[in-house]
Amino acid sequence: MVNLGKITLRKNIGWILLLICFDYETQVVEGKEYFGKFIGNFNNYAHKVSGKVYAVDEDTIFIKGFSYDGLGPDAFFWVGKDNQPSPNGVIVPYPDDYTEKDPPILLNFDREDILLQLPPGLKLKEIKWLSVWCRRFTVNFGEVYIPSNLDPPRRRVLPEFTREAHGLKSGNITILDAKTFYIPNLHYDGAGPDAFFWVGTGPGPHPGGRKIPNEKGSTEVLSGYQGEDIELTLPSDSTVFDIDWLSVWCISYKHNFGHVLIPKELNIPPALGQYRMAHKKKKTEFRNCRELGFSNERKRSQIQWEAEGNTVKFKVAAKISEDQYFALGFSPVKGIAKMVGGDAVVMYYTPTQRKKFHAEDYYMSAKSQCDGRDGVCPDSRIGGNNDIKVVNGDRRNGFTIVTFERPINTRESKYDISLEEEVNIMIAVGNLNGRKEANFHHGERTSEREDIRISVRSSDDHTCLLGDDFVNMKNSDEDTKYKAWPRSVIEGVQNFTVRIGPTGGRRGYTAITGLPSWGIAWWVNELLIPEIYVERGKTYIFKVQGGDDPKSPAKYHPLYITDHSEGGFGQRREYEQRAQRVFAGVGRDSSGYPYPTAVGQYCEYEHRNTDKSAQSETFEDFKKSLRLVCKDDGVAGYLPWTVTEDTPDIVYYQCYTHNNLGWKIHVVNPGFRLRRDSYNSSSDIVRTSLSLVILLIAIFCWRDFY
Repeated sequence: MVNLGKITLRKNIGWILLLICFDYETQVVEGKEYFGKFIGNFNNYAHKVSGKVYAVDEDTIFIKGFSYDGLGPDAFFWVGKDNQPSPNGVIVPYPDDYTEKDPPILLNFDREDILLQLPPGLKLKEIKWLSVWCRRFTVNFGEVYIPSNLDPPRRRVLPEFTREAHGLKSGNITILDAKTFYIPNLHYDGAGPDAFFWVGTGPGPHPGGRKIPNEKGSTEVLSGYQGEDIELTLPSDSTVFDIDWLSVWCISYKHNFGHVLIPKELNIPPALGQYRMAHKKKKTEFRNCRELGFSNERKRSQIQWEAEGNTVKFKVAAKISEDQYFALGFSPVKGIAKMVGGDAVVMYYTPTQRKKFHAEDYYMSAKSQCDGRDGVCPDSRIGGNNDIKVVNGDRRNGFTIVTFERPINTRESKYDISLEEEVNIMIAVGNLNGRKEANFHHGERTSEREDIRISVRSSDDHTCLLGDDFVNMKNSDEDTKYKAWPRSVIEGVQNFTVRIGPTGGRRGYTAITGLPSWGIAWWVNELLIPEIYVERGKTYIFKVQGGDDPKSPAKYHPLYITDHSEGGFGQRREYEQRAQRVFAGVGRDSSGYPYPTAVGQYCEYEHRNTDKSAQSETFEDFKKSLRLVCKDDGVAGYLPWTVTEDTPDIVYYQCYTHNNLGWKIHVVNPGFRLRRDSYNSSSDIVRTSLSLVILLIAIFCWRDFY
């Protein structure tokens, strides 16, 4: 007797498993690669038709691994609305950039990837099948049916960037595909010293994120934007499924200028190049090309490369002097630029030697000069081999250009890193020592936070905008020496208004102080970081408008007075706090924990559009390019300070939560006057003496005349 219940149960389980498998394959297939919503496999009836078919969006179909022997006399991709393939269909041309009157017939394909664009006015949900169809003989060589309930991937519109700092704002951001963001009407003042587009995982932006290229494919520090529409493309090893947010982030000061969150459930198109509007790239000798620089500098080096067999050939151009070296390093750790344990090629130029261009194989066992055993050493000096072969070189326009070859896998695993897999690269510049070896790089090296990866076997890793013209470029704005604005001084005043404002680029904070800045600084009585003179025994009042919301760290800047030249009391360890003397602005709660007392409404001098400091010869000109913006809610805070007799001659007004926002306070005894007064008095004496000399000469001349 047959148990119908068991048969029915097995049937239902089979259908459930089938649906689960189908649903799984509609999302992500082929390992980590994403091709869209899976439709099905081609059914083959003739001429070896095969391939996996995916919905890219409502207008586009992708075929993974398409095969067809090309022997049909009049075959095309063919779609229609009938229940099965029939003569009532229409051609989907491939390739679609044909120039003849009629679409080309299909030729031979052997496991090739195909991207099909449906004819205008026809949507994927309107058709029932895709066929390889012979028009002359009305024969179906193979087809795949489109599910009636198919939900094709589509673009996803997100909110705009949050507005945290530096005038960052945008229109609604759109995810175009699994790698591409479209950001309309982007505004940013460009004043952040170390700001980049930044992505990562977690509830919000943090230092553990990762830099991504800008709309030009460059990872240089961001400049200003004045309403541009841009597209950002994620690196080759990332998709939007791997990240939770996109932000504009300052690496040096660990601050979020604004961000947008990425939803978890996304039905978006794959990144197959159907949307991306690539910027025009100039021709290069090799297939792959990157332009690189340090931190907040423009690009001063370019690497091109191409692999063949077990050999990779590099062409490196670096703007260095004749007594300097340029190093291209390979990190032993993926994700960071780790120097110790790394492998490097050091290139340099010796104009007076017969062999003028050099590329030496190095191993870095420690952050020190080579002592013959440890440090940054040529492989040949520590028992290894120089696996680098120089092909040619050139020196022009201040660039040293060296082309060299290196095995992808060498026989020295102790000193050399295999380049078979994707690897993080780093660069450095420094002076050569007497042995013509790499000396200390003086800070001109890739930061360990940098995440710059290449694959030497890539065939189109090309983001160079200048191509081979890179070495012909003129000196840029980076090479211009800007004259610092004269320092501002406040004397004889007991009431101060302290607000936030821009640093003034190369003419402002750093030029005046010699210290780094992160794009904002204290403005006191409408002056950028003035030097303030106070007298012992007097009381001074600071009206503070630096922000009062600790949940918004980019706009939370309590004021305090300290003997520490950088400030940032709140971010210091306890022993570091004990080493500081604080004169005003820090209190203690009942448990003895410090807290800032001078907090208040947030007011900032903002750029009207982008940073105009470079074009402003005077500070007054620069001020005209700014506007004062204050938050509607909140009231100013007040910091009273009575200067005691034991106060040092130099103290600083600084930010409790961040470094390097303020500058000097000169503490003087009562009755002190700046030397500029004595200069004026001296000038008066000189003018009086000169007048007496002229008068005496006139008297003698008058006497001789008579």
